[in-house]
Amino acid sequence: MRKNLLFLIALLFSTCAIAQDFTFGQISLDDLNMKRYDKDTSAHAVVLQEYGTSNITLNGEEAIRLVYTYHVKIKIFDSRAFNWGTVNIRTGTVGDVPEVVDNIRGITAYIDDDGSVKTFELEKQQIYTVQQNKYNTNIKFALPGLKKGCVIEFQYTFTSPSVTFRPWPFQTSIPKLHSACEVHIPGFWNYHIMSRGVLKPVVKVSEVEPNCFTVRNGRSDCSHFIYEMNDIPAFVGEEYMTAPKNFISAIYFELSDYTNPYTGVKKKMSKEWADVDDELKHVEYFGGQLKRTNMLKSRIAPVIAGKTTEMDKAKAVYDYIRKTIKWNNIDSRGSDEGIDKVLEKHTGNAGDINLALITALNAAGINTEAVILSTRDNGSINKQYPTITEFDYVLAKINIAGKSFFLDATEPLIGFGILPLRCLNGEGRVVGLDKPAYWVDINSGQKGGTTYALDLTLNPDGKIKGTLTQYAIGYAAFEKRREIKKFNSVDEYVDNRASRMNKIKIIKSEIANLDSLEMPVSETYEIEFEVARNMNANRIAFNPFISDRVVNNPFKMAERNYPVNMGMPTDRRYILTMHLPEQYSLEAPLQPIALAIPNQGGKFISSFEQGDHSFSLSHVTQFTKSVYSPDEYLVLKELYNKIIQSEKGELYFRKN
Repeated sequence: MRKNLLFLIALLFSTCAIAQDFTFGQISLDDLNMKRYDKDTSAHAVVLQEYGTSNITLNGEEAIRLVYTYHVKIKIFDSRAFNWGTVNIRTGTVGDVPEVVDNIRGITAYIDDDGSVKTFELEKQQIYTVQQNKYNTNIKFALPGLKKGCVIEFQYTFTSPSVTFRPWPFQTSIPKLHSACEVHIPGFWNYHIMSRGVLKPVVKVSEVEPNCFTVRNGRSDCSHFIYEMNDIPAFVGEEYMTAPKNFISAIYFELSDYTNPYTGVKKKMSKEWADVDDELKHVEYFGGQLKRTNMLKSRIAPVIAGKTTEMDKAKAVYDYIRKTIKWNNIDSRGSDEGIDKVLEKHTGNAGDINLALITALNAAGINTEAVILSTRDNGSINKQYPTITEFDYVLAKINIAGKSFFLDATEPLIGFGILPLRCLNGEGRVVGLDKPAYWVDINSGQKGGTTYALDLTLNPDGKIKGTLTQYAIGYAAFEKRREIKKFNSVDEYVDNRASRMNKIKIIKSEIANLDSLEMPVSETYEIEFEVARNMNANRIAFNPFISDRVVNNPFKMAERNYPVNMGMPTDRRYILTMHLPEQYSLEAPLQPIALAIPNQGGKFISSFEQGDHSFSLSHVTQFTKSVYSPDEYLVLKELYNKIIQSEKGELYFRKN
């Protein structure tokens, strides 16, 4: 039979040493006495050995099963790694056949205070089965006797009627000394085998196993692979990144086609994008909902009554769906119960809500298309291998007067044409019922900006009075609304803000446009505070950045080998005008700063202007791109260092 395509490529690699599973329970004194991992002294734990194997086989009733065995040994250095001793294995049901976890073994070993080696074995009664829902069950256990310096070890077997091979992540949040993944693939099945991440595993074995799989009258050879890595660094996540699985070094298996061993019928699993599009158009949870336009016309008619323009109608429908159906915080590319039931129940998942929105907009005569996508936490779409299962979300795209707008009705505080950050993950696929599908950049047009405008006066008695006005636009306005709505009242939010502004008293406050979602959120505060004097009573120190000062750099690594994904361009401006009494003068101005990110990626500019009895300063930080490459990481890191250092700076006023 045709061999796995990757097998031919893998023959180019060395097939020297064969990796094997290690013996359970053999924990050496060297492992127990290890105090730290020398290649990463910050690690709270390290994987000493890890081995897994996957094999398609037959059970006693000659039913095809995928058997996956996992075995790992981990050194725990301190209590911050005790979570590695708690294991949660998720199982499901394929058709009517449940997945099974068995052969669970576990052990903990450590050196006691008297120098003797103590061991604790996992008991059967310490293994729990927790029913999550009617489809999924969790098998849980916690290894006993956890202690600083201990070594834990466990293994289990996972059996499934599905021949979907599990991915093998070589990288996790702790480093590994050794990790090996072994697979046996009968020739009846063919898989695309892909590796992700910067670190690439070594193919230690790539061979044919003759006549390894026999079922009734069918027989085939097997492709046998072992992938291995040593001294694997921990994957360190950081701010402004999408799903870790996009970047960690791992092996993935995707079934491309198979021949039924019993009937000889061949089935192709890999699809063209046209196949994906066609399937979406015909499945009830997606295309079936988009066909219900006529059903919604009577419901939408009063919503758009009196509206004369397409934009007014679109906004009315958007507001109606957003206020009628409450999101249950579940992402979905389709409708679970049907949009008619969801409209009656007033609650549903993201697919329910946004498919209802798309259908309602089309019922109102607005040209609207469905866009399927993968959210930031779900991972990136691999365009090379078309599949529906990579998508986990759907939103609306309306086309009015030559312009397009993306809409998501799951968030009650988000304005028209603004998407939640979870949706900003590159491209989505536009799927309509009556025209070809195409890719579209979802991030385009999304922006966020915040402006701080301060007008302050230093009084002769050393008190400073004035106004602070803050404007949040675009996505920043959504974040501000969400921040304020977390409090029981606006007054409670104002009190909380005052407590964070370091001895600044808010005399009067006004917050505008909180419920006008297409307007900027405006906060105006009349403030008063005293500034610190040093030992010289005639000298006053003043830090002009009294609100939301940048104190932490989100970029802390020496280097980063995955992109910085901010989701959208952003703009932050801090503008201060300061008035001084005649008897005070400014000792020295702040030094101007001008930094630019290459390739027009953004800038940080700090400027200062001084008058006779006043001065003004301006801080402008702009990130003009959504995504920055790893090569631009150190520039971003240094830019933030400059911002932090600049906003630490104090001005000194001296009494004449």
